[in-house]
Amino acid sequence: MGSFSYKLFVKAESKVIINAPLMQVTVYSCILAISWMGAHMIVAEELQTGELMSLLAYCMNILMSLMLMSFIFVMVSMSTASVERIVEVLDEETDIKDPENPVQTVADGRIAFEKVDFSYDRSGSGIPVLKDVSLSINSGEMIGIIGATGSAKSSLVSLISRLYDVTDGRVKVGGRDVREYSVAALRDQVSVVLQKNVIFSGTILDNLRWGNPDATEEECKRACRLACADEFIECFPDKYETRIEQGGTNVSGGQKQRLCIARALLKKPKILILDDSTSAVDTATDAKIRKAFREEIPGTTKIIIAQRVSSVMDADRIIVLNEGRISGFGTHEELLENNMIYREVYESQTGGNGDFDEKGD
Repeated sequence: MGSFSYKLFVKAESKVIINAPLMQVTVYSCILAISWMGAHMIVAEELQTGELMSLLAYCMNILMSLMLMSFIFVMVSMSTASVERIVEVLDEETDIKDPENPVQTVADGRIAFEKVDFSYDRSGSGIPVLKDVSLSINSGEMIGIIGATGSAKSSLVSLISRLYDVTDGRVKVGGRDVREYSVAALRDQVSVVLQKNVIFSGTILDNLRWGNPDATEEECKRACRLACADEFIECFPDKYETRIEQGGTNVSGGQKQRLCIARALLKKPKILILDDSTSAVDTATDAKIRKAFREEIPGTTKIIIAQRVSSVMDADRIIVLNEGRISGFGTHEELLENNMIYREVYESQTGGNGDFDEKGD
């Protein structure tokens, strides 16, 4: 289907390229021919100047109409190619499907990776993004993930909510393989907050309730307190009824991130994943958010992906990823002692003369 659409689109574009100069050559050739013949007929007193001008006007109208009609045929060809591509997308079936008798309840926030290999090429011939990943996370733990750009941090957490299926091995949530769950039930218990999130036009409460339509105003306020969003919301004249413009243009990047964290918390998930979602927040507020998570939602498994060591150093355990493999997994103190990559990153960042990408490659 894709190859057919491509060929059809190329054929339509070829017609456009040929059609425009061809029609212009035709129009100007007709004008020259009529003007040349008309001039001779005027000299021979067989034609009046006004009659020649009328003839040119009629011919121009006819030629322009023909030109527009030719463009219509070309546009039909291009539209056909576009329709084929749209239909191809609409008819595409996802590889992620529910099993015959799906599990509808996630017991807790336990996570286990068992000899996981993952490649985005589903044929199995692609280069593995994750290689031989094995780890176990207890329910309620706060886990930090740190690694250079391209070390597959986001790919790792994407397997938890089953945005992709593993190429080899198993990912278990709540003691069960994620492929045993209903996709909707699993994703309802795994909240993911990305670095760049979508804020809709509407009030702050409307945006928060997108995470949980049945949330009360008090629940919304509590989620905002946990995400440290109440600090700026209370400064608005209309507070929680403040209208957010489309795309969140009237709030800063850090404020948008905190609103999205609060929105994710309203779902009361078993697992909360923050994918570099505090990058636009100052370190003091970042620390407050982590402290609130630890004290107020102890039963939720928290996974924090970050580039700053300060964002993960107080986590229960930290995963150090390097080129799709786990280079280290332990507490801040253990990694400082035993993991060279983590130690170099920590020293470079606390010394103020580098970042992870400089040391992690």
